[in-house]
Amino acid sequence: MGEPSREEYKIQSFDAETQQLLKTALKDPGAVDLDKVANVIVDHSLQDCVFSKEAGRMCYAIIQVNNMPMMALVNPVYDCLFRLAQPDSLSKEEEVDCLVLQLHRVGEQLEKMNGQRMDELFVLIRDGFLLPTGLSSLAQLLLLEIIEFRAAGWKMTPAAHKYYYSEVSD
Repeated sequence: MGEPSREEYKIQSFDAETQQLLKTALKDPGAVDLDKVANVIVDHSLQDCVFSKEAGRMCYAIIQVNNMPMMALVNPVYDCLFRLAQPDSLSKEEEVDCLVLQLHRVGEQLEKMNGQRMDELFVLIRDGFLLPTGLSSLAQLLLLEIIEFRAAGWKMTPAAHKYYYSEVSD
């Protein structure tokens, strides 16, 4: 089963103007304000977690057409990561896993585009790790691992890999 065609995305929950904006973005990203598109998608995703998977596919499709999509997505991606770094999200292992996974994937690029916001994000992550209020041991381990990963220049040292993943055998 392949990626859905650009016309198959579920955007019926948006008003007519927003639907048109999204359809245009999927067909010709250069014809729309990608900041506006990204903000619409992120805002809706934060309100409707079921839509988040669809939003990811839409953003991926837009990225495939456009040459510099990351610039428009930097602040919305940071907004999502900041949401995942809030205490109520850190108490859910799935959300911590998502936060850490995304930082592994795009953390270095995001930091290059806006280092100050990355510093602010890691203050939240550090505080979440240091002031655990019901954090599971897995959530604490994941947070510590991503803190060390960033501190090592977005690279996993052999010693860190052995420490964090010694239970996982190949």
